Amino acid sequence: MTELELHLLNDFQRDFPLVPAPFGVLAGRLGASEGQVLETLAVLQARGAISRVGAVFRPHSIGSSALAAMAVPAGELDAVAELVSAYPEVNHNYEREHRFNLWFVVAAPDEARVREVLGEIGRRTGLPTLHLPMVEDYHIDLGFDLMRPHAGRNSIERSGAAAGALHRASPAGLPHAYETALIGAIQQGLPLVPRPYAQIAAGIGLSEGEVIAGLAYLAEQGIIKRMGVVVRHHELGYRANAMVVWDIPDEQVGALGGRIGRFDFVTLCYQRPRRLPAWRYNLFSMIHGQGRDEVLHLVERLKDECGLHDIAHQVLFSRRRFKQCGARYVAGDAARPAAPRSAARPG
Repeated sequence: MTELELHLLNDFQRDFPLVPAPFGVLAGRLGASEGQVLETLAVLQARGAISRVGAVFRPHSIGSSALAAMAVPAGELDAVAELVSAYPEVNHNYEREHRFNLWFVVAAPDEARVREVLGEIGRRTGLPTLHLPMVEDYHIDLGFDLMRPHAGRNSIERSGAAAGALHRASPAGLPHAYETALIGAIQQGLPLVPRPYAQIAAGIGLSEGEVIAGLAYLAEQGIIKRMGVVVRHHELGYRANAMVVWDIPDEQVGALGGRIGRFDFVTLCYQRPRRLPAWRYNLFSMIHGQGRDEVLHLVERLKDECGLHDIAHQVLFSRRRFKQCGARYVAGDAARPAAPRSAARPG
């Protein structure tokens, strides 16, 4: 990895410039040309090191999403995974080490479409599906510090401020036409061109300034959680990842979820419903590492430091990634604003 690649991947995973020529700003900070930055990002995307450059939306701030799981017979797994991945609403699809071996995320404009997709998948496969919408998040941030690849073994707890406030999930409809069009235009990433916001604006009938102001508004409202380079962990050396699920007493889930979410090696931590008798676990945490032993070491740290040795849990390592892309909350035919250009804009 070149020095330019490393800094583009590591330094700009958030706080991406909301100015007419953002890649020029990156170039100035790195002592490179705008052309070098754009070419390098295109190469990184082509080889899978980055998913996209753009927005990461806070779950349930727009549309609706849910994690789902299926217990698929081994001989049918490839075919079922291909069927699931074919849905545009499915943005993540993984095989994991468990009886429930296929785990995927469905994101759609509303809860009705999420349920419709899950119902279709169940009917077409003949397999029951666990529907596990998020109840509350304690920490969600798939940013990676590539300058500290072994941070997990000596990591510390995030401060309360760094961990962020808790956000209770309350599924909401899409915003008004202007925001809907903007979300639809950026949900798969920014174009890698010198004036990306101008190109987006031309596609939805707005001005460059309106697009920049709209993105700033969405970030201010917490709809956009972060804006920047979205990396793929496996291609960057984090080759082991595990979803660690815990059976936490209901009266303790908030306190323990908040505590687990503050560890800097935990990238995701959230509460989801139990589905008894098939599924007893109500707290989900994600840990990434460079190897299996590192992840297991970090699980033991959580147990030691959070008093979890007597808590039933399972470690579901990822085996295969069938699909990983940005969530699509807006269908293609909704990506142009219905309101005229003279309509009110966000302030």
